[in-house]
Amino acid sequence: MPDEAPDVEKVLTVDPRNTLNALTSREWLSESVSVWNQKGLGAGHADAAIEKLHPAPFSYTDVSRLIKMLSKPGDTVLDPFAGVGSTLKASALEGRNGIGFEIYPDFANLAEQRLQTEVPADVLAKTTQEIMQGDSRILAHKLEPESVDFIVTSPPYWSILNKKSDHKVKQTREAHGLVTNYGDDERDLGNIEDYDEFIEVLADTLGAAGESLKPRRYMAIIVGDFRHGSRYYMFHADIARAMEERGFILQAMNVLYQRHKRVFPYGYPYAYVPNVHHQNIVIMRKAVKAVKAAKK
Repeated sequence: MPDEAPDVEKVLTVDPRNTLNALTSREWLSESVSVWNQKGLGAGHADAAIEKLHPAPFSYTDVSRLIKMLSKPGDTVLDPFAGVGSTLKASALEGRNGIGFEIYPDFANLAEQRLQTEVPADVLAKTTQEIMQGDSRILAHKLEPESVDFIVTSPPYWSILNKKSDHKVKQTREAHGLVTNYGDDERDLGNIEDYDEFIEVLADTLGAAGESLKPRRYMAIIVGDFRHGSRYYMFHADIARAMEERGFILQAMNVLYQRHKRVFPYGYPYAYVPNVHHQNIVIMRKAVKAVKAAKK
């Protein structure tokens, strides 16, 4: 006999046992696929004007998917590297409260401007969105322990933005008069020269932020692997391993496929050097026990 048809009512409602999010079973299943297509607004969209002023913009639409999957309406979402506020915008639009840390005043101001211009006033008024300007390692300790429901961030990619400009940078940013790195603040993790030190400091920073996360809740870290000189750096694996040493459990390693990106002739015609057209979404879950203190 054929399988019995599913109860439509059950499929389209949220299971009362679901304490993680407000998705129906059908929505949950569609988001459980480990490869996502990145969906930006497009460079010419009016709401992309502020976003592209950041040297490493992250689309709020992708953050929204993570927020909807790993939190519920009314929850509090933290971004320790807020940039120009993609996470705060997504939080406001999805009915979550948002907190963002940003070290550079110019980017923090742009994040505030973005909320005021890109989120309808009546929608913004239903949540609280707070931008805290300063060093994430210090600001993290100003939050109440276990007061945050979800952490999502796209941190600096080491000092990769400070390297000599390549084809991509020249054609996509320099030609349009856009900044190519974060800034010269010595507290900026993107200015750390040694890669291993960078991973440890980044993990310490995320671990400090993680003290505000409730037990068994999630942290999503969006990173991309990269080549520097002759070495290929497995950024996603290195930060996942470092976070496991700080009381987090690796839950998933999703791929964010950037199919819209242009192709450049890296290595041609001498060596195979790939155009990296994906990012990794490293999903960690906080253990029941408290996050370990940062390494001395």
